[in-house]
Amino acid sequence: MAENLTLNVEKRETNGTSNARRLRNTGKVPGSVSTPKGEAISIQLDRHEFEMILAHHGRDNLLADLKIGSSKPKKAILREIQYGPARGEMLHADFVEISMTKKMHVGIPVHLVGDATGVTEEGGRLDHQLRELEVECLPTDLLDSIDVDVTALAVGGSIHIRDLTVDSKLTVLTPGDVVVASVHAPVAEEVVEEEEGVAAEAGADGAQPDVIGEKEEEEGKAADDDGAGEGA
Repeated sequence: MAENLTLNVEKRETNGTSNARRLRNTGKVPGSVSTPKGEAISIQLDRHEFEMILAHHGRDNLLADLKIGSSKPKKAILREIQYGPARGEMLHADFVEISMTKKMHVGIPVHLVGDATGVTEEGGRLDHQLRELEVECLPTDLLDSIDVDVTALAVGGSIHIRDLTVDSKLTVLTPGDVVVASVHAPVAEEVVEEEEGVAAEAGADGAQPDVIGEKEEEEGKAADDDGAGEGA
């Protein structure tokens, strides 16, 4: 099950870009909590404390009891963290209030485990195509990740959603024909074959490349011969 913890936050009274910038300069991170009624509560978090929580518990499907001042804690899930494009600083954190007795749609990270035989024995290339599995479940049944064993995957083989063994408490929403991972033939061999084919075509033409120095020498000799003929 995904990690659950208590996170102390403060209600944010001011909004806007300039206010958010001043807030970040004081070591805080602006954020918001979306409620089931469609409201958005503006909050602020201590950046250092929040970064430490993310470092220890991860950010994927982080469940937390948000304690806003003296009010009753709100059970919420972390939906998104926005980062600055230049320095990568934390700009904003978005939470969604949830009910522990109501199912929700959520994406669970997909992790590949094991070494594919198509890679270790056949020199193929493993392609991890699906990074997140969309499911419907109760918050109490939420998983940190779904592990997919790729050990038996050979070159040309693929693992689809329909091949996965998933807990019956999870309703998979991603279509069954979606590819999770596959192993492709070695790229090096394909390149060599292509280069050999191009070389064979060039040889079949029988054309010889011009040598610039020889061509200029021949043209100069022909000019001298013409000049000699005119003089005679």
